[in-house]
Amino acid sequence: MTITRRDALTALLTAPAFTYAYANQPDDDPNKSVRWLDFKEGTFKDHPVDPHGDAVIKFQAPARAADAAVVPISIIAQFPQTPSHYIRKIHLFIDENPEPYAGYFEFTPESGLASIETRVRVEDYTFMRVIAETNDGHLYSAVRFIKASGGCSAPAGKDDAAAEVTAGQVRLQAEGQAVAGRPQLALLMVRHPNRTGMAMNQVTRNYATAYFIRKVAVTYADKPVMTANVNFTISENPNFRFYFVPRASGELKAHVEDTKNKQFDGAVAINPQPGVQKTSSNGL
Repeated sequence: MTITRRDALTALLTAPAFTYAYANQPDDDPNKSVRWLDFKEGTFKDHPVDPHGDAVIKFQAPARAADAAVVPISIIAQFPQTPSHYIRKIHLFIDENPEPYAGYFEFTPESGLASIETRVRVEDYTFMRVIAETNDGHLYSAVRFIKASGGCSAPAGKDDAAAEVTAGQVRLQAEGQAVAGRPQLALLMVRHPNRTGMAMNQVTRNYATAYFIRKVAVTYADKPVMTANVNFTISENPNFRFYFVPRASGELKAHVEDTKNKQFDGAVAINPQPGVQKTSSNGL
C-alpha cells in the first residue's frame, strides 16, 4: 500500500499534534507547553511531577542536532536499582514531534541502573523531556531544548523493499568484561527501517506506510531487565544501551516485535568474573 503526498499532508495537517499555533522557543517555560500539559493531565492525572529531578534522573541531548533523524540521547539514573528503591518506568516526550509521546522504558532491580541511551527523530525546535517514575509512585522530570528540524520526514537510508528484506537482524553484546554482582553495560542493535510514514520515497515519490519496532523485551537468566514500548520516534536501525546485573553465568536475551507483528530474537551467553561489588563516590 502507498500513500500519496496529498494523503500524507492531509493527515499531518488534521492530526491533533498540529493544532497549536507555534513551536516551542528556547526562552519558553517548558512547564507551560500546551502539549506537555495535555499529556501530563491525561497520563499522570493528579499526580505531581517534580520538575527538579536531578537527584533522580539526568537527561543529555545535543543543543543542536547534526542530523535531526539520528539524535543521540542519554537518560542517566542517579542511583543504583535496589529492591527497596528503584526507577520502574521512564517516559520520553518530545513536544513538537508529530507524535510527541515517544514511549516508555521499564526497569527492575535486576537492571542495576535505570539508564538508557538511544537515537531519536526530532521534527522541529522543541523541548524534550523524560519523566522517571520510582517504585513508590513519585514522578520526576528532566528537560532539554534541542534545535533540529525535519527528522520525522527525512528520507530513509535505503529503498523500502530492500530495507524490509534485511529487517530483524539482531545483535546483542555486553560491553567489556562482566563482573558478577555489578551493573554491566550492554548494547542491543536491530536492523529495521523504523519508517514514520511521513517520508517520501525518493524513487517512487510516494509515502510508504509507517512500519516500526514497537516493543523490545530484554531478560537476563530469564529475569526482565529492560522493556521498551516505543514508536517511530526511534531512529532507523534502532539501538539501545542499557544495564543488567549478571549475578552468575546466564543468557542475555532480547525479544523484538514490530508493527507487522514480526518477531525477532537475539541472545548472548554471559560468563561474569567473580567479584565483590565495590562502592564509589556515586554509590556504585
